[in-house]
Amino acid sequence: MRDFKVIGLMSGSSLDGVDIAYVNFSHDNKRWFFQIVEAGNVPYSSYWKEQLAEAFNKKPEDLKELDKEYGRYLGTITKRFIEKYELEPKLIASHGHTIFHRPDEGFTLQIGDGQEIAKATGITTVNDFRSEDVMKGGQGAPLVPIGDRHLFADYPICLNIGGIANVSYEYEGKRIAYDICIANQMLNYLANKLGYDYDNNGSFARQGKVNLDLLKTFNDNSYYDKEAPKSLGREFFEKYQHQIIEESSLDIRDILATATEHIASQIVKSTDILEKSKMLITGGGAKNNYLVERISELSKHEVVIPDSMIIDYKEALIFAFLGTLKMEGKINVLSSVTGATSDSSSGTIHNYEL
Repeated sequence: MRDFKVIGLMSGSSLDGVDIAYVNFSHDNKRWFFQIVEAGNVPYSSYWKEQLAEAFNKKPEDLKELDKEYGRYLGTITKRFIEKYELEPKLIASHGHTIFHRPDEGFTLQIGDGQEIAKATGITTVNDFRSEDVMKGGQGAPLVPIGDRHLFADYPICLNIGGIANVSYEYEGKRIAYDICIANQMLNYLANKLGYDYDNNGSFARQGKVNLDLLKTFNDNSYYDKEAPKSLGREFFEKYQHQIIEESSLDIRDILATATEHIASQIVKSTDILEKSKMLITGGGAKNNYLVERISELSKHEVVIPDSMIIDYKEALIFAFLGTLKMEGKINVLSSVTGATSDSSSGTIHNYEL
């Protein structure tokens, strides 16, 4: 049995920090196994929250410098993590932080220079997992489904609720996956208006009342009726939900309740077309009790909430897996998911050089 010791780094659109997971993978020529040995979240300072939130407005030359600066930052926090737990990773795989995601226009950008990470840590680093797929005409997203297929095969439906909610499942021998809707990105934005980083357990949403007119407005978007493959970026929130929220005169708690209902209803609409089965929910949204309750009440599926390590670090785990597959020369991006002309072994390898 072969073993791989890898660190995965993930920064999501909800700007809650960098997830770091140190994972042991093993393979027995039939299937993959994993163990998350150590994991943690490094919250963003106000400086990094502002830099990343406003990066899409920067000039190209400033964005290039931010790419390097953010890479150095990722390298620094990863090195501290390694030293704190006395780890011996052979590889780092970093998603980076998405600034632009416009696959229909042929480009996507995740910053966090991989060479800077490799220099700071002295460890080979893989990043830029999306670009090759976009160049092949794909969406460049979601990337998690290859991990769902190999690491979470016991669950027919894998739902991740992060800044964006996405789903993954097997259908007629192919892995199907796509972004369903904006999720924590919108809920956190609303919680910020109440002076909080997020709506803990959905308690503010629970206090509010669903407004049917606002719900209809949230649901009234052609994206939700598009066939997969399809994906979302921050641009969708900025163009649609942000404007709807700012134009509403409702109490923030009522908007939160309505936004939660919107997310739950879109998730159920996307998953209830499948045969009744187990649905694994991960991501920060799995800790939003009110949102999970609404999904459970509306859905025909058996909702499964895993242990907190999987909830919090599944994406970091899977990017560690994507990096492992890249180094092994194996497929890590599925064209059945993204709509690209072919599968890919995607990512850019940065070897440490003195």
